[in-house]
Amino acid sequence: MKLLMATNNRNKIEEILSKIKEFDLELDLLSISDLTDEKIEIEETGDTLEENALIKAKSCFELFGITSFADDTGLEVFSLNGMPGVHSARFSGVYGDDKANRRKLLSLLQGKSCDARKARFRTVVCLYDGKEPKFFEGVCYGKIIEEERGDKGFGYDSIFVPDGYEVTFAQMDLAEKNAISHRGKAIYNFLMYLKTLKKLE
Repeated sequence: MKLLMATNNRNKIEEILSKIKEFDLELDLLSISDLTDEKIEIEETGDTLEENALIKAKSCFELFGITSFADDTGLEVFSLNGMPGVHSARFSGVYGDDKANRRKLLSLLQGKSCDARKARFRTVVCLYDGKEPKFFEGVCYGKIIEEERGDKGFGYDSIFVPDGYEVTFAQMDLAEKNAISHRGKAIYNFLMYLKTLKKLE
Protein backbone atom coordinates (compact mmCIF):
# COMPACT_ATOMS: atom_id res chain seq x y z
CA MET A 1 0.00 0.00 0.00
CA LYS A 2 1.30 3.45 -0.96
CA LEU A 3 0.84 6.15 1.63
CA LEU A 4 1.78 9.81 1.23
CA MET A 5 2.67 11.96 4.22
CA ALA A 6 1.85 15.60 3.58
CA THR A 7 5.26 16.89 4.58
CA ASN A 8 8.79 17.55 3.40
CA ASN A 9 10.11 17.19 6.95
CA ARG A 10 12.56 14.25 6.97
CA ASN A 11 12.43 14.02 10.76
CA LYS A 12 8.70 13.33 10.62
CA ILE A 13 9.19 10.76 7.86
CA GLU A 14 11.93 8.95 9.81
CA GLU A 15 9.76 8.91 12.94
CA ILE A 16 6.84 7.34 11.04
CA LEU A 17 9.13 4.82 9.31
CA SER A 18 10.44 3.60 12.66
CA LYS A 19 6.88 3.21 13.95
CA ILE A 20 5.80 1.34 10.80
CA LYS A 21 8.56 -1.21 11.47
CA GLU A 22 7.35 -1.64 15.05
CA PHE A 23 3.84 -2.37 13.78
CA ASP A 24 5.11 -4.75 11.09
CA LEU A 25 3.18 -2.88 8.40
CA GLU A 26 3.98 -3.28 4.71
CA LEU A 27 3.66 0.34 3.60
CA ASP A 28 5.44 2.29 0.90
CA LEU A 29 5.72 5.62 2.72
CA LEU A 30 6.29 8.68 0.54
CA SER A 31 6.81 12.38 1.20
CA ILE A 32 5.99 15.28 -1.11
CA SER A 33 9.67 15.62 -2.06
CA ASP A 34 9.69 11.99 -3.26
CA LEU A 35 7.11 12.90 -5.90
CA THR A 36 8.13 16.35 -7.11
CA ASP A 37 11.06 18.75 -7.10
CA GLU A 38 8.61 21.63 -6.96
CA LYS A 39 8.34 23.29 -3.56
CA ILE A 40 4.74 22.85 -2.48
CA GLU A 41 3.47 24.96 0.40
CA ILE A 42 -0.01 24.09 1.65
CA GLU A 43 -1.59 27.03 3.44
CA GLU A 44 -3.14 26.06 6.77
CA THR A 45 -6.29 28.19 6.80
CA GLY A 46 -8.41 26.05 9.15
CA ASP A 47 -9.84 27.20 12.46
CA THR A 48 -9.15 23.85 14.15
CA LEU A 49 -6.41 21.22 14.18
CA GLU A 50 -8.81 18.85 12.44
CA GLU A 51 -9.44 21.32 9.62
CA ASN A 52 -5.74 21.97 9.06
CA ALA A 53 -4.86 18.27 9.03
CA LEU A 54 -7.66 17.64 6.53
CA ILE A 55 -6.58 20.56 4.31
CA LYS A 56 -3.06 19.14 4.05
CA ALA A 57 -4.10 15.51 3.53
CA LYS A 58 -6.80 16.37 0.99
CA SER A 59 -4.51 18.71 -0.96
CA CYS A 60 -1.89 15.98 -1.32
CA PHE A 61 -4.47 13.41 -2.40
CA GLU A 62 -5.84 15.77 -5.03
CA LEU A 63 -2.34 16.61 -6.30
CA PHE A 64 -0.95 13.08 -6.51
CA GLY A 65 -3.91 10.67 -6.31
CA ILE A 66 -2.33 8.72 -3.45
CA THR A 67 -3.96 8.02 -0.08
CA SER A 68 -2.52 10.76 2.13
CA PHE A 69 -2.26 11.69 5.76
CA ALA A 70 -1.23 14.81 7.66
CA ASP A 71 -1.01 15.99 11.23
CA ASP A 72 -1.45 19.25 13.07
CA THR A 73 -0.52 20.02 16.66
CA GLY A 74 -1.46 22.73 19.12
CA LEU A 75 -0.78 23.68 22.72
CA GLU A 76 -4.01 24.52 24.55
CA VAL A 77 -3.92 26.47 27.82
CA PHE A 78 -7.26 26.10 29.58
CA SER A 79 -7.23 29.49 31.35
CA LEU A 80 -6.58 31.18 28.00
CA ASN A 81 -9.63 29.62 26.36
CA GLY A 82 -7.48 27.07 24.57
CA MET A 83 -4.90 29.50 23.21
CA PRO A 84 -2.54 29.33 21.43
CA GLY A 85 -4.23 26.23 20.00
CA VAL A 86 -4.40 26.08 16.22
CA HIS A 87 -2.23 29.21 16.11
CA SER A 88 0.60 27.68 18.18
CA ALA A 89 3.25 27.95 15.46
CA ARG A 90 2.47 31.61 14.75
CA PHE A 91 1.27 32.79 18.17
CA SER A 92 3.68 35.74 18.20
CA GLY A 93 2.65 36.79 14.70
CA VAL A 94 5.62 35.25 12.91
CA TYR A 95 5.26 31.64 11.76
CA GLY A 96 7.86 29.33 13.29
CA ASP A 97 9.45 31.82 15.71
CA ASP A 98 9.51 29.42 18.65
CA LYS A 99 11.31 31.75 21.02
CA ALA A 100 8.88 34.63 20.43
CA ASN A 101 5.92 32.25 20.80
CA ARG A 102 7.20 31.01 24.17
CA ARG A 103 7.93 34.55 25.33
CA LYS A 104 4.40 35.71 24.51
CA LEU A 105 2.81 32.75 26.31
CA LEU A 106 4.98 33.21 29.41
CA SER A 107 4.06 36.90 29.53
CA LEU A 108 0.34 36.09 29.37
CA LEU A 109 0.73 33.67 32.29
CA GLN A 110 3.07 35.84 34.38
CA GLY A 111 1.99 35.82 38.03
CA LYS A 112 -0.74 33.25 37.36
CA SER A 113 -1.45 30.37 39.74
CA CYS A 114 -0.57 26.73 39.09
CA ASP A 115 -4.20 26.01 38.18
CA ALA A 116 -4.13 28.75 35.54
CA ARG A 117 -1.09 27.09 33.99
CA LYS A 118 -2.77 23.77 33.24
CA ALA A 119 -2.51 22.88 29.57
CA ARG A 120 -2.47 20.09 27.07
CA PHE A 121 -0.69 19.33 23.84
CA ARG A 122 -3.01 17.86 21.21
CA THR A 123 -2.14 16.27 17.87
CA VAL A 124 -4.67 15.31 15.21
CA VAL A 125 -3.81 13.00 12.29
CA CYS A 126 -6.10 12.95 9.25
CA LEU A 127 -6.18 10.11 6.71
CA TYR A 128 -7.79 10.92 3.35
CA ASP A 129 -8.39 8.63 0.37
CA GLY A 130 -10.97 10.64 -1.57
CA LYS A 131 -13.85 9.43 0.58
CA GLU A 132 -14.71 10.18 4.19
CA PRO A 133 -11.70 11.52 6.14
CA LYS A 134 -10.66 9.66 9.27
CA PHE A 135 -9.17 11.39 12.30
CA PHE A 136 -6.90 10.13 15.08
CA GLU A 137 -6.05 12.11 18.21
CA GLY A 138 -3.33 12.09 20.82
CA VAL A 139 -3.31 14.23 23.98
CA CYS A 140 -0.73 14.93 26.69
CA TYR A 141 -1.77 16.90 29.78
CA GLY A 142 0.57 19.03 31.83
CA LYS A 143 1.38 22.59 32.88
CA ILE A 144 3.29 25.65 31.69
CA ILE A 145 6.17 26.53 34.00
CA GLU A 146 7.44 30.05 34.70
CA GLU A 147 10.77 29.84 32.86
CA GLU A 148 12.44 27.72 30.21
CA ARG A 149 14.26 24.52 31.12
CA GLY A 150 16.15 22.20 28.78
CA ASP A 151 17.58 22.54 25.30
CA LYS A 152 16.12 19.55 23.48
CA GLY A 153 12.96 19.49 21.41
CA PHE A 154 11.34 22.52 19.80
CA GLY A 155 8.29 24.75 20.01
CA TYR A 156 6.97 24.98 23.56
CA ASP A 157 8.85 21.92 24.85
CA SER A 158 11.08 23.91 27.22
CA ILE A 159 8.13 25.36 29.18
CA PHE A 160 5.81 22.31 29.26
CA VAL A 161 5.99 19.74 32.07
CA PRO A 162 3.75 16.70 31.47
CA ASP A 163 1.61 15.40 34.33
CA GLY A 164 3.50 12.94 36.55
CA TYR A 165 6.90 14.40 35.67
CA GLU A 166 9.22 17.04 37.13
CA VAL A 167 11.07 17.75 33.87
CA THR A 168 10.03 19.51 30.68
CA PHE A 169 9.79 17.84 27.27
CA ALA A 170 13.02 19.71 26.42
CA GLN A 171 14.84 17.91 29.26
CA MET A 172 13.76 14.43 28.09
CA ASP A 173 15.50 12.05 25.73
CA LEU A 174 13.59 11.73 22.46
CA ALA A 175 12.56 8.12 23.17
CA GLU A 176 11.17 9.07 26.59
CA LYS A 177 9.27 12.02 25.14
CA ASN A 178 7.85 10.01 22.24
CA ALA A 179 6.58 7.33 24.61
CA ILE A 180 4.21 9.78 26.34
CA SER A 181 3.77 12.58 23.83
CA HIS A 182 0.57 13.70 22.14
CA ARG A 183 2.10 13.12 18.73
CA GLY A 184 3.30 9.64 19.65
CA LYS A 185 -0.19 8.72 20.84
CA ALA A 186 -1.88 10.08 17.70
CA ILE A 187 0.53 8.19 15.43
CA TYR A 188 -0.01 5.02 17.50
CA ASN A 189 -3.80 5.28 17.07
CA PHE A 190 -3.37 5.94 13.35
CA LEU A 191 -1.10 2.94 12.78
CA MET A 192 -3.31 0.69 14.91
CA TYR A 193 -6.13 1.53 12.52
CA LEU A 194 -3.99 0.63 9.50
CA LYS A 195 -2.97 -2.63 11.17
CA THR A 196 -6.66 -3.47 11.70
CA LEU A 197 -7.35 -2.80 8.01
CA LYS A 198 -4.52 -5.15 7.08
CA LYS A 199 -6.05 -7.92 9.20
CA LEU A 200 -9.40 -7.45 7.45
CA GLU A 201 -7.91 -7.90 3.97
